[in-house]
Amino acid sequence: MRITTKENDIESILYSEKQIAAMVETLGETLTRDYAGSRPVMVCVLKGASIFFTDLCREMDCNIDMDFITVSSYGASSKSSGVVKLTKDIDVDITGRDVVIVDDIIDSGLTLKHLKALFSTRGPRSVKTIALLDKKARHEPDLTPDYVGFQCPDHFVVGYGLDYANNYRNLPYIGILKDEVYR
Repeated sequence: MRITTKENDIESILYSEKQIAAMVETLGETLTRDYAGSRPVMVCVLKGASIFFTDLCREMDCNIDMDFITVSSYGASSKSSGVVKLTKDIDVDITGRDVVIVDDIIDSGLTLKHLKALFSTRGPRSVKTIALLDKKARHEPDLTPDYVGFQCPDHFVVGYGLDYANNYRNLPYIGILKDEVYR
């Protein structure tokens, strides 16, 4: 069994705990301003976005509804299967509501495209997206989230909710996983 420690599996720290906290605070302030007078439905894409989602919602100074959705296109692999599988849908009726989809990382962009299309069929007032990380090198250039924390280089990253085979989510930073761990 592999021991998941920085010394063994992490090549380098990409974003520190302090950098992440500052970015989440800034994003929370922006969302507070943009949704003043509204009560947006914040939708967390489980499991990866759970830590980011919780911290982000705590930084918002406005009324919100929180809900959760589970989709997968990776499984235990480091590459997308190309198929988005919905395993848990949201519970809140989003008709006439502002919806903010909160995801950890935009890699292939399949999940984001799928969820935007799905929610758009349910009569919301608006559907916006926010991602902590945007890996532009991996997806179509016209796919842009409405809010982004960091532009992410094309490395396999873990920590702060991001995983490989359900490991590393609890790291307080985002690090680059050594190639030999997942290849």
